[in-house]
Amino acid sequence: MSADARTFEMARDVVLSLHKATSAEDLVHFYNQWAKTYEQDVELIDYRAPSLAASKVSAHFSGDRQTAAVLDVACGTGMVAKMMKREGFERFVGVDVSEGMLQYARQSGLYQVLEMAKLGDQPLPVPSDAFDVTFIVGGLSSSQIPVRVIREAQQATKQGGYICMTTRANLDNLSYKEDLEGEMKQMEDEGLWRRVDVTVVKEFERGVTDHEIAYIPGSIYVFRKL
Repeated sequence: MSADARTFEMARDVVLSLHKATSAEDLVHFYNQWAKTYEQDVELIDYRAPSLAASKVSAHFSGDRQTAAVLDVACGTGMVAKMMKREGFERFVGVDVSEGMLQYARQSGLYQVLEMAKLGDQPLPVPSDAFDVTFIVGGLSSSQIPVRVIREAQQATKQGGYICMTTRANLDNLSYKEDLEGEMKQMEDEGLWRRVDVTVVKEFERGVTDHEIAYIPGSIYVFRKL
């Protein structure tokens, strides 16, 4: 069956199978296999995080968009870069755990640099104080990127630059979300960044489990490095 013939039920089943990945190797294998239908599947579940995050950053960013350096952590196939390109940004560096996903990101032609790394186990493979905008969209959940990686994202960002992150607020992710927001607050207390915007989105994406009705909520966070 072609990717064009995929259905919501097929996309739902793929997303649900993500939770069966019990090791780092399983997770990488899952994403390598999912890469070829990833964008079709996330469209079917109305995954809005990349467009919402790009819109939030665009609303706050006042610098030169053509020369601004954008770091896309957990870049996948390149959906955030595509959204930011529409907002006038042109310089992108991407990092992801999956070579399968990175192959599609390369095909987009948007990234000047793409790196592979298992975040949490390996350091973020980019320079410090180098980026005007840093994104972590879609990877902040209990089965994927450890909370502590947001400190590395802050370190990679220039003083005065923006860090934009998203996470789901469904039942399965509430404990992780609480830890994430606790770390964000701790970093704010340490004077590492200041909160610019936190938006709760009721219809973040379509729910895929039996206890999720219609859409699940999510949050978008924007901080500015001090």
